[in-house]
Amino acid sequence: MKITIPHIHKIEGEAGFWARVTKEGKVEELKIKILEGLRQIEGILVGRRVQEVPMIVSRICGICPVVHTLNACSALEKALELKVSPLTVLLRKLFLASQIIQSHALHLFFMALPDFFDIESDFDLLKKFPKEAKAALKIREFSLKIVEIIGGRKVHPITPQIGGFTKLPEKRDFKKIFEDSKLAIESTKILAKTFQNLSYPTLKRETNFASLFSKKEYPFYQADFVLIEKEKSTIGDFFSNEIEEDLKIPPLKKVRYRGRPYMLGAIARIKNNKNFLNPLAKEFFKEFKRKNNLKDNEFFENIYFNLFSQVIEILHFLEISQKITKEILKSNLKEEKKEIKISRGSGLSAMEAPRGTLFTYFEIDEQGRILNCNIITPTAQFLANLEEDLKVLLPKILKLSEKEQKRKTRSLIRVYDPCISCATH
Repeated sequence: MKITIPHIHKIEGEAGFWARVTKEGKVEELKIKILEGLRQIEGILVGRRVQEVPMIVSRICGICPVVHTLNACSALEKALELKVSPLTVLLRKLFLASQIIQSHALHLFFMALPDFFDIESDFDLLKKFPKEAKAALKIREFSLKIVEIIGGRKVHPITPQIGGFTKLPEKRDFKKIFEDSKLAIESTKILAKTFQNLSYPTLKRETNFASLFSKKEYPFYQADFVLIEKEKSTIGDFFSNEIEEDLKIPPLKKVRYRGRPYMLGAIARIKNNKNFLNPLAKEFFKEFKRKNNLKDNEFFENIYFNLFSQVIEILHFLEISQKITKEILKSNLKEEKKEIKISRGSGLSAMEAPRGTLFTYFEIDEQGRILNCNIITPTAQFLANLEEDLKVLLPKILKLSEKEQKRKTRSLIRVYDPCISCATH
């Protein structure tokens, strides 16, 4: 039996699916088929001046350009041994938190929720969930406004640069952000209640979860370590020694950890850092487990709960946004321009994108031009894990109609929230 989905809609980018399964349920072949061409952005960067890099890497993705820009700035700052100011760190954290919020809100309502009710049309979705639609749009509007205020525009920011920003926002902008955050939190509660009451499918498979790790906070901007299950390693060791890139499968890198697939994103971050969730996020997490009679380990055993993990993270990062905004309002919002001293060097940075840990590495020469770069995106890392989960799912749905088989396959793929554009950069 063959299961073919020429195009998987409601994901970021273009992909399809193909599998061959025996009558007994043995999966003989299975593959997520990438339908986008390789853009060779890493090749484009070679020979470019370091000042040009942040703007170029933002073009990797229109959904998460912020993290690509910030991670590039950070990697280059490490290569140039340039330390940024505390104000720059605060602005970058708020900037990055807002991107995670808007990406999760878009995915949850418009891409994932329809699967629970077999809804294909966005118009039908809006009719069935008008209150939730308004809430999701309010959340995105709030987060995109932050991106615009700090980055200069809502997509592909123009103000971030090595060492800081070309222009700082006004204090009145942050006062407005703080006031609007209250409405965004109330809107998220509406969305949270809806996802709390859904009937989630069950799919269990032993999974390795990886994310940045810290003993002090819920890490997303930067951290010293990566945690995968109980194994902790430095960012450099994980990037250089533990993860293996398969470059034989164009047009993307396919990454494994010591030959094994692993999962990233909201569910992995919460598993590894749940003790540092903010109060409201922690409250909703506990309520969800109580309502569904789940222990911690049972929550993380079901990959479909990645969806509610995104809900929890929206609440968490909204609370983070409030805290950071208060700190920024206490500052004078003035920053000395950092002098960039060009020298030969290399730098690696890791930050949490909406879908998981993003690694960005650069080598530069004495003239400040890029000699080599390597950008490993979250989707390139978790695609192997997604395929392993699909191998578990397919034997369970063989007796269903062809339409239902495809629907359930697409639904599981969308739980992962893949970004094909990032994976084929």
